[in-house]
Amino acid sequence: MNSLRHTVLDRLVESQVYRDYERAFGEATGLPLALCVADDWHLTHHGNRHENPLCAYLSTVNKSCAACLQTQHDLNALAREQTRTITCYAGLCETAVPLQVGGRVIGFLRTGEVMAHEPSEMHYRKVLKSLKNIGVDLDLDRVREAYFHTPVMSARRYESVLMLLQIFAQHLSMVAGQIVFQSENDEMPAITRAREFILLRHAENLTLGSVAAAVHMSTFYFCKQFKRTTGLSFTEYLSGVRIQQAREEMLKPHARVSEVAYTVGFQSLTHFNRVFKKLNGESPTVYRARMCERLRRRSLGRGAAPRAGSAASRR
Repeated sequence: MNSLRHTVLDRLVESQVYRDYERAFGEATGLPLALCVADDWHLTHHGNRHENPLCAYLSTVNKSCAACLQTQHDLNALAREQTRTITCYAGLCETAVPLQVGGRVIGFLRTGEVMAHEPSEMHYRKVLKSLKNIGVDLDLDRVREAYFHTPVMSARRYESVLMLLQIFAQHLSMVAGQIVFQSENDEMPAITRAREFILLRHAENLTLGSVAAAVHMSTFYFCKQFKRTTGLSFTEYLSGVRIQQAREEMLKPHARVSEVAYTVGFQSLTHFNRVFKKLNGESPTVYRARMCERLRRRSLGRGAAPRAGSAASRR
C-alpha cells in the first residue's frame, strides 16, 4: 500500500488539474501549497516560490530545521480525520487537509507559513526566545527582516482559503480513487453498473441483495468484488453517496435537516446525524450553519479588498 500511495501522489502532483490549482492558489493567496505523503520528512514548502521568508531562512539552520520537521510530523498526526491547523514555535499557522481513498489517508494538502495577526515587537521577542530555547544560532538582522515581512491573513480570510482547499481535496480524492482502481483493478462492468445504479436510486431502500440482483450477481460474489474494486463495503459506499447528496440538498434555504435525511435515503435521523458527522467531521446542523453563513458573506461582498498588511497586499 505504501508504494501504491506514493505512486498515486506522484501522479496527482504531475497532473494538470493539480498544477493549475497550485499556481492559481499561490497567485490568489500568496501562500505556498504542497501535496505530500503522510510520512514525508522533508520541509514541505522549502523552495516554493511563495515560501515564507522567515521559514526560508530558518530552514538553513539545522536545529531550526529539525524543529520545523517535528511540527510538520505532529500536524500530520493530528489531521488524520479532518483539516487541522497548528501554530509553530515561530508563531506561524500551518494547515494540513487530508486526502482519503477508501477510508485511508494517502496524503495531505499543506499550506500556511502565515501569521494571524500583524507582526509586533512583543511577539517578535517571544519568537526570538523560542528560537534561542532550541539552541538556534541566529543572524538577528536577517531574522528581524524576515519576521516583519511575513504574510498576514485574518482568521476569516484564512478560513475561506481552507474551505477552498477542502473542496479541492475532495476532488483530488476522487481522482486518486480512480487511479487506485486503475492500478489495482480492471473494474468489472457489473460493478460499474452497480455504482451507476446506486447513484441513480440512492434514495430508495437499497440493500446489498437488491443491488447484486440488479447487476445479475450473487450477493456473496458481488459483496467481495465491490469491496475489492471500490475499497469500501456496500454500506459505506451507499452512505457516502447519500451524504454527498445531503450536502447539496442542505444548501437549499427552506429544506429542513430531517427532510434532507429522508430525501437522500436514510430511514433514521439519528443514523443520518451519526454518519454525516463521521464523514464530515461536524454535525449536519453545524455544517449547514457554516455554509449558510459563508454564502451570506459572499452575497454581502465577496470581492472586498484585503486589509492593509494582508498576504495579498504584501505581494
